[in-house]
Amino acid sequence: MGDINKNNDVEELGLKLNVVDLFERAVSRFPNNACLDFLDKKMTYGEVGQQVNLTARGLQQLGVKKGVHVGLCLPNTPYSVICYYAILKIGGTVVNYNPLYAERELEHQINDSQTDIMITLDLKQIYPKVAKCLKTTCLSRIIVCSMEDILPKVKGMLFNVLKRSELIEFPKDPQHMSYRRLTNTDGKPCAIEIDLMKDIAVLQYTGGTTGKPKGAMLSHNNIAANALQAVNRLPNYIEGAECILGILPFFHVFAMTMVMNVGIVLAAEIILQPRFDLNQALKAIHKKRPTLFPAVPTIYNVINTAKNLSKYDLSSIKFCFSGGAPLPVEIKRTFEKLTGCVLVEGYGLSEASPVLSANPMDKAAKDGSIGLALDGTEIQIRDLDNKHRVLKQGEKGEVCARGPQIMQGYWRHPGATDETIIDGFLHTGDVGYIDEDGFIFLVDRIKDVILCGGYNVYPRAIEEALYLHPGILEATVIAIDDDYRGQAPKAFVKLSETHGSLSEADIKLFLHDKISRIEMPKSIEIRDELPKTMIGKLSKKELVAEEVIKSKELKAS
Repeated sequence: MGDINKNNDVEELGLKLNVVDLFERAVSRFPNNACLDFLDKKMTYGEVGQQVNLTARGLQQLGVKKGVHVGLCLPNTPYSVICYYAILKIGGTVVNYNPLYAERELEHQINDSQTDIMITLDLKQIYPKVAKCLKTTCLSRIIVCSMEDILPKVKGMLFNVLKRSELIEFPKDPQHMSYRRLTNTDGKPCAIEIDLMKDIAVLQYTGGTTGKPKGAMLSHNNIAANALQAVNRLPNYIEGAECILGILPFFHVFAMTMVMNVGIVLAAEIILQPRFDLNQALKAIHKKRPTLFPAVPTIYNVINTAKNLSKYDLSSIKFCFSGGAPLPVEIKRTFEKLTGCVLVEGYGLSEASPVLSANPMDKAAKDGSIGLALDGTEIQIRDLDNKHRVLKQGEKGEVCARGPQIMQGYWRHPGATDETIIDGFLHTGDVGYIDEDGFIFLVDRIKDVILCGGYNVYPRAIEEALYLHPGILEATVIAIDDDYRGQAPKAFVKLSETHGSLSEADIKLFLHDKISRIEMPKSIEIRDELPKTMIGKLSKKELVAEEVIKSKELKAS
């Protein structure tokens, strides 16, 4: 077992180390071990370490230092890992972006976070949206990474020939720089001093306890501590000998910590997959033999129900950590039976870097529970009406947490910070209770958030997009049950009488470039009137009640 696990005082470890220290520790101890495997092209820890230094020096030459915000708008590729650690090494702040975002979503986050530089790929699906933001936001420069350069030689040649139409040619002007040019350095970044407790490593955007996305300020200490806390829950791992499957996108805080940072702490090989594809995932497990597989319940369920599953050997998987959405017991049991692994549910949120609790990876785990608080983490249940009053064991209230992984606050939103962190405890917006053994159970949600296959979807963002249509007078969005994603958004709209008729298809076509595919409503119901409260505010509770009845009737039929 690795030396890191010998010291269980996670808070103390977090004070002494940051994720860059943990990365460089892995590089120095296992330079010849595989670090990244991207579509069969492998890079060793030594090679990745060298590339991080080249990138760090190039970014320093562009002026990246403390206080400079660098965006990563990337799918899972070697660039995601290399640029992340390079930015942190020189004191910059990483701002994670979902490459599926619509242009207006990118614009909001760039301006709100004050992102100076964006790093992205030379793909038509991503680059044009980012490029438009040079004119509409505070963004000053784009670093463009080559897809061809990170593929194995033969695949790179084929990609360049067969998929040339998917690539872009970016302007040769001061606002653009190729990644090749950026890394044409001596690879010797200037050393800087980082305050692990105060300096912000990552701005992770989240709706928090209100709908409008805000940047959770995660310090170097927050991120390092949470990675170590998670590793301390793994029994009998072997440092330098594990392999982790990286399907979840690294721009999501769950994958950032549980796949990338935990993988680096373990000096594991990280198998990078740009998106979830069932056949590719099964082939990777069968051929590349990962031992750890963090994912969301939707992915485990899709594997459980896959056709021709008997063709694949899934027995290499030892431990799986499920997050992002509640894990149904039947999905857990079926997946464990198919693989022989241990699949446990954990819980967290962006404001906690993100993990707060997890079930133990042994028979002590309790079905339906989000587990026990991580090392160094204190969980309290507080009264919903009196946020200072701590409830007794077994009483239901708001889940609140204190620990080294809790954010420093919301970027430029001190009021929201004060509403969310009270008496040093993060108020999660979730209702639950703690049993006699310390296991935490969630029973309800305060936040108006839809959990779609592990992603947080905020109704307000969809509603705002709907209101951009001149023919829509009123709009509201709720969560409905979805067999594939757990939950999905459903929109209800009232049309303007002066605009003419609109169909569901017309509205979805209008939304196509204004929200991401994850946010697209599963259905849009057009009504003559929408329910309202006594003061005229649109009310969701009647719509939710209707959908619950419909769901029950459908199941009974």
